[in-house]
Amino acid sequence: MRTNPVQPATPEVPPVHVAIIMDGNGRWAKARGLPRTAGHKRGAEAVKRVVKSAGNLGVSYLTLFGFSSENWQRPESEVKDLFGLLRFYLENELSELADAGVRFQMIGDRGRLPPDTIKMIENAEARTAANVKLVLTIALSYGGRQEIVMAAKNIAQDCAAGKISPAEINEETFARRLFTAGTPDPDLLIRTSGEQRISNFLLWQMAYSELVFTDTLWPDFGHDELVAAIATFHNRERRYGAVTN
Repeated sequence: MRTNPVQPATPEVPPVHVAIIMDGNGRWAKARGLPRTAGHKRGAEAVKRVVKSAGNLGVSYLTLFGFSSENWQRPESEVKDLFGLLRFYLENELSELADAGVRFQMIGDRGRLPPDTIKMIENAEARTAANVKLVLTIALSYGGRQEIVMAAKNIAQDCAAGKISPAEINEETFARRLFTAGTPDPDLLIRTSGEQRISNFLLWQMAYSELVFTDTLWPDFGHDELVAAIATFHNRERRYGAVTN
């Protein structure tokens, strides 16, 4: 279901965890005759807007899909620019995030990230570790299938070592091996730019998430669009497989 950005604000309690697939930077730039890097820069500005809005709306967890494991196939120059923007964002926004009570964390395969990027991420995580207003998670070099396979290997290794028996394996023990351990599953997934797929994002965690798709390109996404998506969320009936009267 798509959202209408002009829907009014809703007084209901906001979803605890909102996840967003930030899509459309390249199309935004192409429509304006600009290089893709210009779209990514405007996309970074949208991140700043949405983080602020999510905190003001009372969202507790915000997870943004920043760079997938498949994105490594993009041109080297574009990948370099993307990580340059991430470093710029952390360098210039970290103090504001910390002061606003935002806790920053990253999920994904850190082994493929540039060393200077890893250092900045670790610094941001350490500096904001005690913050509780909003947990901002950025998924980098992340793939949902990759995450599930990693968790399965981890459990298999512990079984082989006698640390856990097969009978002890259940959804809870499996979830503790995921990158998102300790984070509640998303209540709401938003994808921008009109695409209607989840693109290998949080496959395990989104078993019962509400999905909202909007035609708005990510660089144009902001407070009103987030409010509209949350209003759509509140119009859904979440049954978790049960039947209601």
